[in-house]
Amino acid sequence: MECRDLDYKGVKGFRIDDSQQMGEGASIPADSAICDDCLKEMLSQGRRYRYPFTTCTNCGPRFTLLKGMPYDRPFTSMDAFPLCPDCLGEFKDPKDRRFHHQTICCPKCGPRYRLEDGKGILDVKNPIQTLAKELDKGRIAVVKGWGGMHICCTLDRLGKMREWYGRKEKPFAIMARDLESLRKYGEPTEFEERLLESPNRSIVLIRKKESDLTELASPGLDNIGMFLPYTGMHHLLFSYLENDALVMTSANVPGEPMIVDDARVKELGADLYLLHDQPILNRADDTVVRTIGSNTQYIRRSRGSVPFHLPIDSKGCAVGLGPQENLTASVAFDGNIWPTQYIGNGEKIGVPEYLEEAVRAQLGFLNCRPSMFAIDLHPGYSNRPLAKLLSQEYGAELMEVQHHWAHAASLMVDNHADACVALTLDGTGHGDDGTAWGGEVLQADFDSYKRVAHLETIPLLGSERALYDLRRLRFAIDEMNGEENHDFTDSESFVLKKLMSNSVRTSSFGRILDALSYSLDVCKQRTYDGEPAMKLEPLLARGRLVEGFETETVNGTVMTAHLFHRTDEKKEDIAYSVVYNIMKELVQSASETADSAGIKYLGLTGGVSYNSTITKMFMDLVSGTDHPFIIHNDVPNGDGGVSIGQAAIAAKRV
Repeated sequence: MECRDLDYKGVKGFRIDDSQQMGEGASIPADSAICDDCLKEMLSQGRRYRYPFTTCTNCGPRFTLLKGMPYDRPFTSMDAFPLCPDCLGEFKDPKDRRFHHQTICCPKCGPRYRLEDGKGILDVKNPIQTLAKELDKGRIAVVKGWGGMHICCTLDRLGKMREWYGRKEKPFAIMARDLESLRKYGEPTEFEERLLESPNRSIVLIRKKESDLTELASPGLDNIGMFLPYTGMHHLLFSYLENDALVMTSANVPGEPMIVDDARVKELGADLYLLHDQPILNRADDTVVRTIGSNTQYIRRSRGSVPFHLPIDSKGCAVGLGPQENLTASVAFDGNIWPTQYIGNGEKIGVPEYLEEAVRAQLGFLNCRPSMFAIDLHPGYSNRPLAKLLSQEYGAELMEVQHHWAHAASLMVDNHADACVALTLDGTGHGDDGTAWGGEVLQADFDSYKRVAHLETIPLLGSERALYDLRRLRFAIDEMNGEENHDFTDSESFVLKKLMSNSVRTSSFGRILDALSYSLDVCKQRTYDGEPAMKLEPLLARGRLVEGFETETVNGTVMTAHLFHRTDEKKEDIAYSVVYNIMKELVQSASETADSAGIKYLGLTGGVSYNSTITKMFMDLVSGTDHPFIIHNDVPNGDGGVSIGQAAIAAKRV
């Protein structure tokens, strides 16, 4: 180390001056779970004793209460709470851990909780303690935290809650009192425990311990989504609660954005509502992750994990507006891509408005003016009117980006790669030939892509109806194989046969998994997104490779329909062998393409890659080639990562 003394001619001493201008994103802060110091202070005697909004410079809500940059108190929802003399003294003291802590407050000057029922505010001395007693009695409540609200109840009331909320099969996340309590319900690895205890406080999918309660929480799955308390309110609630775990799920009408308005949340019809008077400016659902080896797989990247940014080579400003389901948007600016929080499913009420709100907020935080907006190729997606509106407002160009190219681009951004040959495997995406893609091998960079192989196409009889009535997938496959199908009456079969020649065809790997799940009696009807494939995963994990399910690639098409002929093996072995042989053909096509094009990486992306068994198959198969593999780590594998790929492609075009 070389040291040199320089003459200093600046101001004497040290101080933090008031901000003079808008920032450009470098210090957009994410929410962070209450730290150990604040937790100890909150649970000890003192002026913040049992005050649920206790935070410091190391913790607390940031992004979710931010209305502009720079990150100063006047640009947060805490602007409505003037500091008392004690808090002001801490704020100005460089020796205090709350020095220049923008959301500093205490019981004298900060927000407060209240308990309500459907009629109004209840006159109780301690709202959190009262709620804990009512939850232990079996009541269903809504609690307001950071960035949004949760519907909660004790685990023994799960059956009642499913009936009340109308979610008969979809898994619910469970918040446990602490790590020791959490281990009663699941078996986290060391890596998963680190994720659970990190300041992000994500929901982590871990192997579940079989019991009536855990099966009720995640029916038919071998994992369970669990997380730990992250706000002062959560810790106080558990300190009063007899139960050691609670169902905690986003408070929303199913499919619509999470409710953050205190008045509107009463529409849910819960027994009780624990609310506070601090406005939520940027709603953010809980982040959901699972792990593959040492990689995190973001199913939903949101509260605690946004804002964040990823570097790219392009310096221009461009916006990707995502696909239709699991929406996010992303802003590329000055060599980085900044995704928004998770938005939702675009066809649901309120989601396009929420998307616009999030995009405008992100552009405001970054203080940039886009010259291009990228949208999905699909002509019917609900975000296209917003793209047209914003492009006219900014005088920017509109660019259509094929769905699976965007997936491949998001994988390249995630791994700092310039090109790859990617297996893009998901439920569906509009292909440039008018069919529904989803089982593709793409040679891709940020300038262009080439479809080099794909799965055999299957007719979607009745289009969208085939996604939910899985009998139609099996009927189409049986017709392709010239076999009799007994799932429909003669008159129904007559109509379906007529549809075979004029229905939209799909090469989707997701539909293959759906058809397998149905054929093996795992899932007969889809009630939520991804259900058949998710319920197939435990079976797939137990399977082994058996003979008789081999396939081949003919003129770039991996043949799949014939794989549904045999039923004389164990269900798990059928599932494993069908999927393995398809993956083997896809990887071989990818490897041959990479060899001939001089491309280094083989990649895996798309919603199917959340399946750990399929990802492990991919990694094992690629290890037998001369190419390293790339998978996701910071960017969501599924459609939540599409906007990142769109933004990267558009920024390169700019």
